[in-house]
Amino acid sequence: MQYLLSALYFLIFYPATVFYCVASLLVAPFSERALQRVVRGWADFHHNLVYDLLGIRWEIEGTVPPGPLLIAIKHQAMVETIEALRLADTPVVVMKRQYTVTPLLGAVMRAYGVIGVDREAGASALREMMALGKKAKADGRPVVIFPEGTRTAPGTTPELRSGFAGLYRALGLPVVPVALDSGRLWTKGLLKRPGVIRVRVGETIPAGLKRDEIEARVYAALNAYELGAQPGPQLFRG
Repeated sequence: MQYLLSALYFLIFYPATVFYCVASLLVAPFSERALQRVVRGWADFHHNLVYDLLGIRWEIEGTVPPGPLLIAIKHQAMVETIEALRLADTPVVVMKRQYTVTPLLGAVMRAYGVIGVDREAGASALREMMALGKKAKADGRPVVIFPEGTRTAPGTTPELRSGFAGLYRALGLPVVPVALDSGRLWTKGLLKRPGVIRVRVGETIPAGLKRDEIEARVYAALNAYELGAQPGPQLFRG
């Protein structure tokens, strides 16, 4: 049955995404705020679809403070790249450039302010990421980055990519680390298992730390579940 529900998820999600993309592009020339509301509506739709159809719920410990921040998130599955849009107000997400050049969805991403990074471009990609990150900061928007650079298997603790420290230094923003364990339920294949995805919003880390210290603190916070940290008392289920 769960295979059927997983297949139905894709049959509903992708056509609905086309609808939201068209709506986004229709309103984008007239109102940036309207575009942001449509994108948030898409993220809310996906959250509810995952909840109601797949039986996947979120258990969130802590909250992300308002205002411009650098939000560093553990990356185990596709699902958190969309859920990240609900963690803060109109966050700008750093992701692979290939996603920002796809037909239709890529146009929406660029209009919304997603930062596409071409890893093969080396230093020029880092400069572009930092320039767009500074624009997001100037607009008062938080920046979401997945410091591990790509999806990782549950239980693994890879080193952070160098781009994170560079962006941290360039933006001069505090960091909110977010741990999660989505990979247990959201596999790369068709099957999506029901259950609870745990999310732990760590303590805000101040700006201005040296590279070794900021990377060590973010690494420990991102891997809270892998390293055996216990959850605190403030939980939100949704």
